[in-house]
Amino acid sequence: MPYFLIVLAIIVILVISNIKIVPQSYCYVIERLGVYKCTWERGPHVKMPFVDKVLKKISLKEQVVDFKPQPVITKDNVTMQIDTVVFFQVTDAKLYTYGVDRPISAIENLCATTLRNIIGEMELDSTLTSRDVINTKITATLDTATDKWGIKVNRVELKNIIPPREIQDAMEKQMKAERERRESILRAEGDKHSQILVAEGEKQSQILRAEAEKEAAILRADAVREQKIREAQGEAEAILMVQKALADSLKLLNEAHPDDKVLTLKSLEAFAKVADGKATKIIIPSEIQGLAGLATSFKEVISTDNVK
Repeated sequence: MPYFLIVLAIIVILVISNIKIVPQSYCYVIERLGVYKCTWERGPHVKMPFVDKVLKKISLKEQVVDFKPQPVITKDNVTMQIDTVVFFQVTDAKLYTYGVDRPISAIENLCATTLRNIIGEMELDSTLTSRDVINTKITATLDTATDKWGIKVNRVELKNIIPPREIQDAMEKQMKAERERRESILRAEGDKHSQILVAEGEKQSQILRAEAEKEAAILRADAVREQKIREAQGEAEAILMVQKALADSLKLLNEAHPDDKVLTLKSLEAFAKVADGKATKIIIPSEIQGLAGLATSFKEVISTDNVK
């Protein structure tokens, strides 16, 4: 009985120890007696004790590898240092396991070789300004070469391009001169813009002054015109009032049925008003000539008595 329990315990331990759970985004490469058997995907699996072996646990996530700087020579014989970053993903666990020894090292060497070939066909200026072109070419070359290794190269990025020290100094001087040139241009444009604003301000000020003077002149002219209109209206109203008074007096006189003496007297009053005016010729009606002579004689007699 004790032996049975011991054997049972050993069997349970063996079964439990050979139950494997593959996590998400991983796969296990299984060998049986040294020969590839299968690839386990995520989930629980049981392997044969002493026969099956988990050879490699492979991540299926996208991986990033930063390679150290590599010396490359441009078409115009300038040596520079370039370091790259490779983004890749395992697509076939079996090929990744058996296709190449040390796949990361293989990718690094292949990347360095491809980079030297691409940079060797370009001059320094093109190298510094064509990162996207270089990245695209390296990615296409590596992706094609690593298919047989079960690797998918998603992209390659040039992290740093480091030219020689003397070229860096020359580039820094050129950049400084360019910055100073742009600063001078910006200052000149700022001064020009300021002068334009000042000129526009003066122009606007002159326009406003001219408009103000114009408005003032119009107002003065309107005031003079209004004054003359009011004076003319006053004179017209005065004439109307005089004429109305005269008409009213004539109306009253007519309603009173005056005799000839009253009419003669009124004629003399009208004649006296006419005589006081500035007319050079006076036409006296025949009806009142005699009466006018009588009045003159009477005036002379009164004047003679006064002299005595």
